[in-house]
Amino acid sequence: MTSQPSPQLWIYDTTLRDGAQREGLSLSLEDKLRIARQLDQLGVPFIEGGWPGANPKDVQFFWQIKEAPLAQAAVVAFCFTRRPGRTAATDPMLQPLLAAGTHWVTIVGKSWDLHVTEGLKTTLAENLAMIQDTIAYLRSQERRVIYDAEHWFDGYKHNPDYALETLETAIAAGAEWLVLCDTNGGTLPHEVSQIVREVKQRLRERRAAQNADFHAPLPPLGIHTHNDTEMAVANAIAAVMEGTQMVQGTINGYGERCGNANLCSLIPNLQLKLGYACLPPEKLTTLTQLSRYVSEVVNLAPDDHAPYVGLSAFAHKGGLHVSAVERNPITYEHIQPELVGNNRRIVISDQAGLSNILAKARSLGIELDPQDPTYRQILQHLKNLEHEGYQFEAAEASFELLMREALGQRQQPFELKSWQVHYHMMPDTDPSQSLSLATVKLAVDGQDILEAAEGNGPVSALDTALRKALVSCYPEIESFYLTDYKVRILDGGSGTSAKTRVLIESSNGYQRWTTVGVSTNILQASYQAVVEGLEYGLLLQRQAKLALTTST
Repeated sequence: MTSQPSPQLWIYDTTLRDGAQREGLSLSLEDKLRIARQLDQLGVPFIEGGWPGANPKDVQFFWQIKEAPLAQAAVVAFCFTRRPGRTAATDPMLQPLLAAGTHWVTIVGKSWDLHVTEGLKTTLAENLAMIQDTIAYLRSQERRVIYDAEHWFDGYKHNPDYALETLETAIAAGAEWLVLCDTNGGTLPHEVSQIVREVKQRLRERRAAQNADFHAPLPPLGIHTHNDTEMAVANAIAAVMEGTQMVQGTINGYGERCGNANLCSLIPNLQLKLGYACLPPEKLTTLTQLSRYVSEVVNLAPDDHAPYVGLSAFAHKGGLHVSAVERNPITYEHIQPELVGNNRRIVISDQAGLSNILAKARSLGIELDPQDPTYRQILQHLKNLEHEGYQFEAAEASFELLMREALGQRQQPFELKSWQVHYHMMPDTDPSQSLSLATVKLAVDGQDILEAAEGNGPVSALDTALRKALVSCYPEIESFYLTDYKVRILDGGSGTSAKTRVLIESSNGYQRWTTVGVSTNILQASYQAVVEGLEYGLLLQRQAKLALTTST
């Protein structure tokens, strides 16, 4: 007995246009090209590149894509219908769209009569003419058209007959897809289901009434949702369950206001939970990597608690949970993390039990007898340190170093003998003119090294001096960089003598790790976190080289 093939869904990514409208997000031309190529490798069939003519950057994007085409994805250019009182052939807004040279174009038209009369300041009849003229003109120029029905759900609720007229006009003009947009993001899933169902039925009925002998299939429907009620993913799924075949969204849910439907949640929900074919299965395993790659390119911190792809999506902290997951992962995991390229994490904190310690050791490739007293010593040491203010839940790199030291496996690549930091600022001068100078003395393989460096603050100067001292012995340090620096006062009632916790997140471009330092002296706490960050980065490099040597 042969299994039925999975129903096909067409994923349409609009990160490069709609996603870029997120407040605080800015994409360079190179950023857009890099993201587009990663989406192409993921297997996304439609990638909306932007609005050619809206800005020079988008024009250059389409030029460069033509010079070096993507492997499989169709790049789509975006534009609105022609303006009132013109013809599509003479509207200069549409010429850059054609010059972009894409096979597919997406045209946005008004579905809500309120927007036609109040926004466009034109008549309902003219809006229909704008839709018809624009699509027909683009079809005459051998373009395939995706029609985005803007404010569809609000328009249908307010005036369903007119909203349906806009769709019928787009169909008659030659649109190959009809995408229903919840532009304001205010629709709920039960409304989406009902309206999509009604739209399909009413379009069939109206076509039958107009010409009983005309049996050409209607264009397939798509869905485009926004997240203003935290329903974008749920609304898109509701539409798919009613038969829509295209799903539009953005990586990590980036977008204006509260964002768009998050493809990093939608794709695995549709493919793994509902059995639709969205991406090749082997490509789905790269989804987590893509999510984090895009967040790095757009310079926004990844959402650690994002479903499927977040750092904490498969993290287990409670001792009972860890014990259960060790025996059978489905007790606390709804899918195998590897299906989306993520992995299970055992979180270490003062709430941890021996099962957490054992599981964490196994994740590091360390297998020891559970009765080994070392584990109880590590657990007690952990709880003592967290009582002092350390937080290993958010600093797993520091915990791994702590564990390796307890097991006699910590290979300290350098010994820091002394350090000094000087901060000099004249009164009533610009703080940016202040001077921070750090000197460090350390030893590598018994050889003393003395270095000094300036920085834009004491921590920066110390970090720079350490790197200068070590880079000749460990050139890979040049690829390490600080991605986040957090300071928390633990006992504010102590005033300036309060204990301070410093968390430093570092990266080598493809991995992230966090280290922690605690002291009543913020420089001492920072120094500890910086030093452990460099040490852990070197540990990762050694492990990578060892794995490469073993594989070859």
